[in-house]
Amino acid sequence: MPCWTLRYVFPRPALRFLCGLDTEGVQHVPAAGPLILACDHLYLDPSLVQLAVQRRGMFAAKQEYSAGRGLQGLTVRRLFKATSMILMDRSGGPAAEKAIIDTAAVLLRGDAVGIFPEGTRSPDGHIHRGRTGVGRVVAVSGTPAVPVAVIGTDRILPPGKHLPRTGQVTIRFGRPVRFTEPSSQAITDAVMHAVQQLSGRTYVDSYAPIPSRGRRSRPVKGGSC
Repeated sequence: MPCWTLRYVFPRPALRFLCGLDTEGVQHVPAAGPLILACDHLYLDPSLVQLAVQRRGMFAAKQEYSAGRGLQGLTVRRLFKATSMILMDRSGGPAAEKAIIDTAAVLLRGDAVGIFPEGTRSPDGHIHRGRTGVGRVVAVSGTPAVPVAVIGTDRILPPGKHLPRTGQVTIRFGRPVRFTEPSSQAITDAVMHAVQQLSGRTYVDSYAPIPSRGRRSRPVKGGSC
């Protein structure tokens, strides 16, 4: 089954049922050529952003999503393969470097890549400090980044709830940002500032806690992807 069928035919009716979708600034998204979409992360963001931009692109996803066993794990792995997700190994070292190289390779083909610089869904609705993976991809590839804010998805599935409800979603695209600064941290900070300005949400200068199985998440003080 072609990946565009899964991404555009199947998700669209369900998403249209759940939310009214408004877009702002979509003219800032180039119709062709390599591009990084740097997004905040709450809920349903990859599908909604892909529907809004209507161009070939891939999103990065943490590798833990595909590590499940049994039927659920197999289903997730096949879905990720069909939808051309880039699996990001966040264990650091050579694995992190491979994730950067794989992402840069997609950009060199002229495709768009969606990245969530916060590294995980925001647990409190705030914009958290970005991990430097996005800055490293920008530095390696020389690709401009379009900041993206997805607003309203936290009301469709509020924290602690398991069933979604209908609501209105707005996706705001900023102007492409090009960087000459070689520091991946400086690039990441500039990207997150642009995302925060689009979203209007509070910026928190700490990394969002990454959930771990079997225990409550705690804020972390460092990381690169």
